[in-house]
Amino acid sequence: MGIDEAGRGPLAGPVAVGVVAVPARFDLGLLDGVRDSKQMSALGREIWFERLRVLEQKHGLQYSVQFSSAQFIDTYGIVPAVRAAIARALRALETPPLHSRVLLDGALRAPKQFVDQTTIIKGDETEPLISLASIAAKVKRDRLMHRLAFKYPQYGFEVHKGYGTKMHREALIKHGLCDVHRRSFCHVELATKEE
Repeated sequence: MGIDEAGRGPLAGPVAVGVVAVPARFDLGLLDGVRDSKQMSALGREIWFERLRVLEQKHGLQYSVQFSSAQFIDTYGIVPAVRAAIARALRALETPPLHSRVLLDGALRAPKQFVDQTTIIKGDETEPLISLASIAAKVKRDRLMHRLAFKYPQYGFEVHKGYGTKMHREALIKHGLCDVHRRSFCHVELATKEE
């Protein structure tokens, strides 16, 4: 299995965790050309996400993307939010902890019952399963932010996906927070609004 997250740093929206699981005999050559989602265009990510769905239907690949909301992040912190999403994604795939090899990007950790787990710095650049997990997480999160843009059009979520761009910060100063903002991440913008 490969595990990665998307949306750790934005001011709004959830954090997303992607898990991609393949059978032991899966041909990793089918993933030739996959790269870290941050190194790809939005179109490139969408193309790979569709390939992921074909691999799911024809080659036994499974994936799950789970979110932890802005409210969860504000209540418990970003690290517990990511860990909770990892645990939910693994449960959704019903992966047997004692018979699974787990590769995780950066400083991520799977629940301790997954004894065969390896955290790889920049794993999203070197391990195809982690790269594919990063793409799944990013595509699903971006799609969600596009939907939220219809509900909260004044913030431009469809453009910046909740990240702290100049456009987003200016919208925060003008309009304040909405329900999907991470209040614990927006204190500087709120202080500016109050001045």
